[in-house]
Amino acid sequence: MIVSASPWWLWAPALGAAAGYGALSLWAARLRSHHLTLLVWATLVLHGLALAASFSATPARFGFAPTLSVTAWLVLAVYALETQLYPQLAARWTLAGLGVPAVLLALWFPGTVVPSLSSPWLPLHWALGFASYGLLGAAVAHGWMTQRTEAAIRAGGMQPTALPLLALERLTFRFVWAAFALLTLTLIAGWIFTSLMGPAARWITHKSVFTALSWAVLGALLWGRWRWGWRGRLAVRMLYAAGVLLLLGYVGSHFVLEVILHRGV
Repeated sequence: MIVSASPWWLWAPALGAAAGYGALSLWAARLRSHHLTLLVWATLVLHGLALAASFSATPARFGFAPTLSVTAWLVLAVYALETQLYPQLAARWTLAGLGVPAVLLALWFPGTVVPSLSSPWLPLHWALGFASYGLLGAAVAHGWMTQRTEAAIRAGGMQPTALPLLALERLTFRFVWAAFALLTLTLIAGWIFTSLMGPAARWITHKSVFTALSWAVLGALLWGRWRWGWRGRLAVRMLYAAGVLLLLGYVGSHFVLEVILHRGV
């Protein structure tokens, strides 16, 4: 999508959000706490307005880039709320740099036109999918922080966050549990939706297979955590694997369809 050819209310909030994320990733450590808080919430509001404008546009469009944009917004919103509860995390805003490409990609690749909704289950399926992407993204981000903290402790250096390792690990698995629960509901809603569409609809697609594999990896991780106390590198690697599989499920398949094959949904 060429930005200049679109109404200003579609691209102006997105460009503002991208600039805000870039400023957070580069200069957050230099800002005073109240200035940092203002910048964080202003950026999230701009990003939210950009998403709302995109989804309310006519005709409705959706694809891999809007999915990435929603996921980035959810992950960063969760992180912003979390820093209010755990101020020790507030200084690590390099994660906000991921919001810049996510917002800009959604501008240039708004997705393909979505056909008329044939079932009330489809919006529910989308909402659950968005939430599961965001929560798994938050779990992966916390797993990364856990891995860095553990490596710093082993090396005898300074911890990247003042939050204790065990507390960070508990937070990570809370997000894993939430993502697993929502991913379960997403799969159920997707099965019901395709069942209502009739025999022509296919539930077993690339998206559903990769999503089911991600769900299975998360389930195995939670079972291993409960049964054998899995933690550390093994747990984080399984979490990364689940995140990659989920990305391949929708984002990867629709990237191929939209950008390489130039096909619709």
